[in-house]
Amino acid sequence: MRPHEMARHQTQQQAEIVLRLDAASFWFKGHFAVQPLLPGVTQLDWVMHYATSLLVPDFRFHSIQSVKFQQPLLPDNIVTLTLDWQEERQIMVFRYQRHDGEARSTASSGKIRLCR
Repeated sequence: MRPHEMARHQTQQQAEIVLRLDAASFWFKGHFAVQPLLPGVTQLDWVMHYATSLLVPDFRFHSIQSVKFQQPLLPDNIVTLTLDWQEERQIMVFRYQRHDGEARSTASSGKIRLCR
């Protein structure tokens, strides 16, 4: 199950996808009872989905080079997922930014090595 996509902008090497995190999504159920949040594994799954469907369809996951979860992604948040393909290194750099009105703050980021 993918998030609700509100907008998408892409070039050959980059993509920016604006997403609304639907509170009714099964991703929030059971993670956690007091304050649901989007699991990190889901964030990585979405990175791979958008990376391989938009930028690098012939590539697959190899390894995680780095990942940092700085702020929780909560139900009904609007977030922008930014993907930047570094072809020479075969690295997909990603960043999720939470929207707070006009301001954005980084919620998570990382680098994933891909291979053919």
